[in-house]
Amino acid sequence: MVVFNIDKPATQNSLSLHRVWKTIQPNSCPYNYNFHMHTVFSDGQLSPLLLIKQAISLGLKGIAITDHHSIGGYQVVEEWLRSNRGVSLSKKPLPHLWTGVEISCNLLGVEVHILGYGFAPESRVLKPYLQGKTPSGKHYQAKNTIAAIHQAGGLAVLAHPERYKKPAEVLIPAAVQLKLDGVEAYYAYGNPQPWQPSPAQTKKVLQQARKYDLYTTCGTDTHGLNILQRI
Repeated sequence: MVVFNIDKPATQNSLSLHRVWKTIQPNSCPYNYNFHMHTVFSDGQLSPLLLIKQAISLGLKGIAITDHHSIGGYQVVEEWLRSNRGVSLSKKPLPHLWTGVEISCNLLGVEVHILGYGFAPESRVLKPYLQGKTPSGKHYQAKNTIAAIHQAGGLAVLAHPERYKKPAEVLIPAAVQLKLDGVEAYYAYGNPQPWQPSPAQTKKVLQQARKYDLYTTCGTDTHGLNILQRI
């Protein structure tokens, strides 16, 4: 059961995430929201400042930077937004920023990626996951990864469920048993141009999301120089 705290900083507001994720549709990304983006703080090519300027230019309403095992990119953008709050660039409002991270872990013997959102970035329980590399030992287990995100006040989402060595209909129920909150339902497998959710995979993931009452998210998983594409 998710406990919402409206007194949290805006970047950690789970209630606002809940409201937005309830509205996500196939066309929500990449021109309204983008919950999966990488910067030079992990394996992306964009600097955090170039990323946020692209987001503003596109008129995005909300974003999350989800670098692998790092919140460095998020911290740069959060500081920049805080300094420019109330300032309009190109007459467009600034997007809402939530904390984000992508963590590699083991689920049913398969390495999967768990996206964490809305967590307290200074939480001590997350330190083993924010060292710039895949965690090891007990921290590498999906059960502990999801638990740590929850203990830090965040929500845990299974990234691109149809990209792993086991199918979504196997992995998602297992992750639900570990109290997974959501799935990245709208994802462009195969890097199509222009970006659009892959129909067959989206259908499978949505079926699981409805069956287990999970949040559904979307994101381009950008690693290149354009947040509208993966690479």
